[in-house]
Amino acid sequence: MKWLQLLEDYQFYLKIEKGLAKNSINSYSSDVKKLISYLEENNITISPITITEDTIQQFVYSISKNINARSQARLISGIRNFFDYLIFEDYRKENPTDLIESPKIGRKLPDTLSTEEIDLLIGAIDLSEPQGERNRTILETLYSCGLRVSELTNLKLSDLFFDEGFIRVIGKGNKQRFVPINLQTQKYIQLYISTIRIHLTIQKGFEDTVFLNRRGKNLSRVMIYTIIKNLAIKVGLKKTISPHTFRHSFATHLLERGADLRAIQQMLGHESITTTEIYMHLDKSFLKEVVNQFHPRK
Repeated sequence: MKWLQLLEDYQFYLKIEKGLAKNSINSYSSDVKKLISYLEENNITISPITITEDTIQQFVYSISKNINARSQARLISGIRNFFDYLIFEDYRKENPTDLIESPKIGRKLPDTLSTEEIDLLIGAIDLSEPQGERNRTILETLYSCGLRVSELTNLKLSDLFFDEGFIRVIGKGNKQRFVPINLQTQKYIQLYISTIRIHLTIQKGFEDTVFLNRRGKNLSRVMIYTIIKNLAIKVGLKKTISPHTFRHSFATHLLERGADLRAIQQMLGHESITTTEIYMHLDKSFLKEVVNQFHPRK
């Protein structure tokens, strides 16, 4: 079997069986493509079925000179997943990456914003411009609902259940969840829809999309990032922030105020509680408060 043929089958598997989004599929595929390029550049003729641990170890060593430990660990994980797929399809009996160790990396804690910093960023938006009302609503929605940027750009009018106080979110793997939305954010969305969005010439296929650009199409993830980056520069914020920072801040602020970790997990759409537990490391005082409140010998 040839590399590109199996890679194409693997991509189909990730899309259909795993339900991964296009960006995730591209990321997994990129890891395998780097291995294929290494084999071609070094004239190594070997198939995915017969490649050995030694060859992959040489590849990892060669590429590790140009990437950091975290990127190296992710690369090894991506290649390991590819060979797990080959085992699943009975192309191989063993995974040649099983004995290849990933570099030890510290757990990176997410950056967060204080409520004052969030207010500062939102307050810097020029509401005299039509996109200003839209941008304020975007930031309020990111923060109040803890959305991923892709979840925000794909949010539909038909996902808004304001009477019930929820929005429907389609997360990773096309998994659906319902997230509470407060009255203030509801009002911002309704104001944007009734005063700004209504005057746009909406392009075919985007009639149900909430947040649109001036051409009547959905906003890109890069555009959301640019909006936030420019606001940070405008207010002189030294932190490196992105749309995801608002999601991290959402979770952190809830936890700091005593919210249940399982509830935060559901709202963020984390499949595993261990993913959500990273926020426990941000505020050790929360753990102290739990003991003081619930332990019988407090």
